[in-house]
Amino acid sequence: MRPFGMRDKIGYMLGDFGNDFFFLLVSSFLMVYYTDVYGLSAAWVGGLFLFARLWDAFADITWGRFVDTREAGKNGKFRPWIFRMSFPLIISGVLMFVHFPGMSNGFYEAYAFVTYILWGTLYSTVNIPYGSMASVMTNDPVERASLSTYRTIGMTLAGLVINAVGPMIVFVDNKADADGFFMAAVIFGILALACYMGCYSFTTERVVAPKGSTEKMDLKTTLKGLGKNKPLIAILTVSLLFMMNMMLIGSVNVYLFKDYFSSATTLSFVSIGQTAAVLLVAPFMTNLTKKFGKKEISIVGLTIATGFYFLLYFLKDIDAMTFVIILFFANIGYALFNTVIWAFVTDVIDFQEFLTAQREDGTVYSVYSFARKVGQAVAGGIGGFAIAAVGYDSTLEVQTESALDGIHMLATLVPALVYLTCLLILIFFYPLNKKRLAKMQEDLAAKREAKAKAEATAK
Repeated sequence: MRPFGMRDKIGYMLGDFGNDFFFLLVSSFLMVYYTDVYGLSAAWVGGLFLFARLWDAFADITWGRFVDTREAGKNGKFRPWIFRMSFPLIISGVLMFVHFPGMSNGFYEAYAFVTYILWGTLYSTVNIPYGSMASVMTNDPVERASLSTYRTIGMTLAGLVINAVGPMIVFVDNKADADGFFMAAVIFGILALACYMGCYSFTTERVVAPKGSTEKMDLKTTLKGLGKNKPLIAILTVSLLFMMNMMLIGSVNVYLFKDYFSSATTLSFVSIGQTAAVLLVAPFMTNLTKKFGKKEISIVGLTIATGFYFLLYFLKDIDAMTFVIILFFANIGYALFNTVIWAFVTDVIDFQEFLTAQREDGTVYSVYSFARKVGQAVAGGIGGFAIAAVGYDSTLEVQTESALDGIHMLATLVPALVYLTCLLILIFFYPLNKKRLAKMQEDLAAKREAKAKAEATAK
């Protein structure tokens, strides 16, 4: 079997490149398509998105368990599902952006509901196998960290393409254009499909469960293991807080630069700075995690992010560009954690096997994805509620002093406190530091070998 190498990293990067070509197109532009092209109310669309996130969360769990109960074939356990399901996924995605002129509001609501739920369900059938696959491409924690880094690079590059090219296609004369949206769906759909095929072709699954092991899987044992999987519980909590923090920051920054700094155009530099931070950090992550460990590097990153956000809170009289420059250093800390977050998941998958003696990559990954999507559903309106709570009034030309101070607090102090909480959870509740992770891998390898010998003797 071909040894793990750069081909696998590029292939895995292409997987998230493909995911985010369409996922980010939907995240960034589907709401304006529904409101401005279909003429649906924003409240109805918001309700659809909330329901869909909850639906997707259960779809993730269902599909993860389904895949885990299938035997691995000659092409692996997860790769074939990426190949099979990417075609219907892309077709359903393009169907979301088909416009039938002159139809009733009820027709557009029904069509949006069916196509969006269908796309979200099919997304689970590709994304769950893709995310689970990292744990079976290699056993090495450092190599897994490199896969997480390349996945983040794929997501970042897709974001650059969508945010740079997307608006030029979907808007004509500053208005949402139905033909432009359809064209964007076709273009990014084809690119996504090409990336999925690259992911399938370039990657190799190397960790294979023994034949017949899926037949012995016991749901009761799985649930008991999940309850005892302290690393999983810790990283779920950290990921939820981290994600909700990002959603809050994304929502509040618009008001921060528009109203507090009176410089909305400067907001574009924030996105550039965050992307630059990820691309700056990414080349060093494999060596850093190899030398220090994922937990240790993440602690450093969250400490940096916490410190610079606290600094921004106390520097209330700086101008917008100075804020952006200091924020860039906070994003360096953010990137140190965010580029290895997916590697944490592969480690907690191994810990689950250590506890239960069952290889359940899809189940554990889908539990992680389930929690994130529930968090997205709950946190979807957090920015709006927070802005309203500090006294923002859209009817005012200039916001009150207390509202402006509240906006600044939401953009600086709250993220600092959330990052601090994540930091403390990692330090005190996530047990898999570099030394303990290495010991677990040794013990797990010994268990696998003993199990294989016992099964061979039984035959």
